[in-house]
Amino acid sequence: MHFRRLYLTLLTLLLIASSSSAQVQKDAGAWSEWETISPEGEEFTVTMPKNPTTETAKFPYHKMELNTRLYLARSTTGPVLAVASFSGIKSDPTAYTEFARFNSYIDAFKDFFPPKVRTKDTAVTKLILVSSRPFHGHTGRSYKLSIGELNGVLHAFVTRKRFYAVVSLNTKKDDTIEDKFVSSFVLPDRGPDPAKNAATAANQGEQPANEQPLEGQPPSAEQKAAAQGDEGTTGTARKKEGDTGAGGEINQPQNADPNQTRKPISGGVLNGKAIYLPKPEAASGDVSGVVLVSVLVDENGSVIDARAISGPQQLHTAAVAAARLARFMPTLLAGQPVQVTGTLSYNFARSN
Repeated sequence: MHFRRLYLTLLTLLLIASSSSAQVQKDAGAWSEWETISPEGEEFTVTMPKNPTTETAKFPYHKMELNTRLYLARSTTGPVLAVASFSGIKSDPTAYTEFARFNSYIDAFKDFFPPKVRTKDTAVTKLILVSSRPFHGHTGRSYKLSIGELNGVLHAFVTRKRFYAVVSLNTKKDDTIEDKFVSSFVLPDRGPDPAKNAATAANQGEQPANEQPLEGQPPSAEQKAAAQGDEGTTGTARKKEGDTGAGGEINQPQNADPNQTRKPISGGVLNGKAIYLPKPEAASGDVSGVVLVSVLVDENGSVIDARAISGPQQLHTAAVAAARLARFMPTLLAGQPVQVTGTLSYNFARSN
């Protein structure tokens, strides 16, 4: 009797092992066959494991309803490859800046994607900005992404029509699969932006310089400058260079060379001048204090460099990550956008 029970136990273990082995072989076989897809209605081309799961749905986001498409390849042994495609937020600079549009899509992605791959309802999702750089002329950013036990990368891009999130996750590091998938993602080059007409300028609060002001309306700064130039004035009423920070307008002397490369101007503390200033991740434990981050803001108002210069060392990473997401109105020098240097201050309160 004892021998029979032992035999049945061994037989059961062999069957379980055989089933697991067959599943692994099945997954390995699926990942060994890849195909290049370019779905109808999409702008991208990508190479991913053959026959990915495709899902099309509506996703509520605040007062909007986004159109979503998900192309997903998932293995029970760990790897997850996906392209999430969103649309529904129009590319309309008069109503919604591209930066705000990008951030809204990222915010929606953080709610939409984790339930598609998480193994537990309590899985924690973390998204950390790594770099910000254009991709074929489109706004693009790279993040570290973790969802529960899955860790990897997210590369996000926004075109005039859509938002794309290219995701590679795994339970263990596998550069071969990640590089093969991510490097194959291609978007067509972004063409030139449409020329701004009088109607667009009016919607943005601008007035074409070659038009006369309406009756009872004061002339614009550009028109004043043009009038002064026609009358041979020296422009002594212009502002001094460097007396404002990010999001302002500075005029330079009339005899300055417009083709000369302009150095970044100093903007001081920039917290109050940001149009978007996300909060850093909350400090853990008993670490608290104020962190100052030195930033360089480019001509479009995006932070292109950030480094912590003071405050508790344990809080530097969170402060720098938040600073890189900050956004400002472009600062103009004689009508031309310039870079700005300054600092952002983050106050980390002690957690209860």
